[in-house]
Amino acid sequence: MKKTFKILTYVSLIALLFSCNKDFLDKQPLGDYSETAVWSDPALVETFVNTMYRNALGFPFAIERLSDYSDESFFTPDWDATNFNKSLMTSDGLYGWSVDWGNGDPTAHTLHYRWSPLYANVRRANIFFSQIKNVVNDPQTMVPRLKGEAYFMRAWTYFYLTNLYGGVPLITKAYNLTDEFLIARNSYDDCIKYVVGQIDSAAMNLPVSYSDATDIGRVTKGAALAFKARVLLYAASDLHNSAKNSVVTAGFSKPELLGYTAGDATARWTAAKAAAKAVIDLGTYSLYKATPAAGDSVAQNFIELFTSKGTSEDILLQFFTPKTDESWSGYNPALYCGPNGYHNWGNNTPLGDLVDDYEMKDGSAFNWSNPVQKANPYLKREARFYATILYEGVQWRTRPSDVLTMDSYSKIQVGHVYNGTNMIKAGLDTREGPIENWNGGKTGYYLRKWVDTSVDPQYVKQDVPFKHLRYGEVLLNYAEACIELGQDAEARTYINMIRTRAGQPSIAATVTGDALRQVYRHERRVEMAFEDMRFWDVRRWLVGSLAYHQTLGVDVSYSTTNATVASYRQPNGTTWGAPTFTKINTPGDARAWLNKCYFFPIMRDEMNKNNLLVQNPGY
Repeated sequence: MKKTFKILTYVSLIALLFSCNKDFLDKQPLGDYSETAVWSDPALVETFVNTMYRNALGFPFAIERLSDYSDESFFTPDWDATNFNKSLMTSDGLYGWSVDWGNGDPTAHTLHYRWSPLYANVRRANIFFSQIKNVVNDPQTMVPRLKGEAYFMRAWTYFYLTNLYGGVPLITKAYNLTDEFLIARNSYDDCIKYVVGQIDSAAMNLPVSYSDATDIGRVTKGAALAFKARVLLYAASDLHNSAKNSVVTAGFSKPELLGYTAGDATARWTAAKAAAKAVIDLGTYSLYKATPAAGDSVAQNFIELFTSKGTSEDILLQFFTPKTDESWSGYNPALYCGPNGYHNWGNNTPLGDLVDDYEMKDGSAFNWSNPVQKANPYLKREARFYATILYEGVQWRTRPSDVLTMDSYSKIQVGHVYNGTNMIKAGLDTREGPIENWNGGKTGYYLRKWVDTSVDPQYVKQDVPFKHLRYGEVLLNYAEACIELGQDAEARTYINMIRTRAGQPSIAATVTGDALRQVYRHERRVEMAFEDMRFWDVRRWLVGSLAYHQTLGVDVSYSTTNATVASYRQPNGTTWGAPTFTKINTPGDARAWLNKCYFFPIMRDEMNKNNLLVQNPGY
């Protein structure tokens, strides 16, 4: 059973049935386990806990991603994601966030970020703690470790409940049908204290590492400490600071549900800093290729980090295999994101808003108003750009055999060739091209990060794990806490560690105060792109209005007087003249922000079931 843990697939549900006796009608069904059997067998208890992992961690590589709901990417099929991004959510529906299409569920990554499924996982943890005392014949002290995992997953689940809703009801026991189900929301302060307490209990029970390689992917003491640093950082942020969050709490009768109404903000940032430093001081983790060698390709180093199955930087990985989730929606990131000219689906296409934030190699900002940069916007950019984004003309994996005759050079084609005002040839990776044009992106970019180019995603699923916690985030968390405490020199030291690994020049000592804060936020945006951070960062920093607006893309065009153009490129592989790059609005993606969206609504059916609940403001 251990050997299947890395897959982290949905484990078959264990039927908690009463014990059987000799009566034929009371015999236990084959394939099911009685309640007594489950809680007396550590191996079955481990299976029960394994399911909590998937319920908590979800499908970060689903066809839709959290990046589609922030200013990182555009979800080409739409499926009502655009209405969510226009702040149209209500207590009756979250639009694309919660669309359930059945077994082939396209919103698998966001469906578990909702009240009901999150509380279902809380209940699973509560059942575990109510029954774990019954386990006997514990091999090699498995039970303490399972307790640590359950504490961690209950904390993880409640953390995301607080991110979405603020203070929520703290339920610590598994209810029976005869229990009282009406319970009020706890304060945000109470919830964070509870989450931190759960993490501390997890850390006391979890090992520093696992000797059995088949246990890779299980949470460790280091994962608990890194998670604690994230929790305390989020809790200290502006969204929950009563001196800064009036755009959310003004006129709301229960501000304690959304943040702190007392206490010391400096103390909260100090706690966040100390939690991140505790991970650093473990000495267990380090940046992958922290100091690139002179001959290194820094972009290749970054690619390796995100296509590896484990490095010195990784703290909590979620593993997949080619057999993980056989449905069409759950796991196949390269297929979902790749260009349509490769028979891929062209979803989660990076927005120009993000692409333009990648610096030049010399550390200066990219600027469309600079004529040299506009003429070739992909020249001399920083290494993380090349490791994250696919763009016009970049060399990519060999085209499928049926497409190779149209593009023997296997370079990305997101532009169009014109004769005067007449478009005479569309790129293979556009919505006007000859290959599955309905899967063509609309932004002019495709996603490179996380993609293993050694397999053809049409036929083979890659087995790249998702990194839920990594050391790079810990360093950034530490730097952010330092900035908020006015410790600018210390913050620069840790931000510059990230920049050195990325091959970028250090931040000058003259950058201080709010200017340093903005530099840090920019650094976090590009370093952590497509790692499920930006959605939460926008909210905790109270910058929704800066992130949700008409999004940007790029148009690429070539001009020729040759009316017999048969191919996107000339026979010798060159383009039809120099390309013209034009910044454009992403078609159909005019986003908008309402401050109510810093928190989610509690759905009306939940409000109707529990009259002690208080709805969040704006709903």
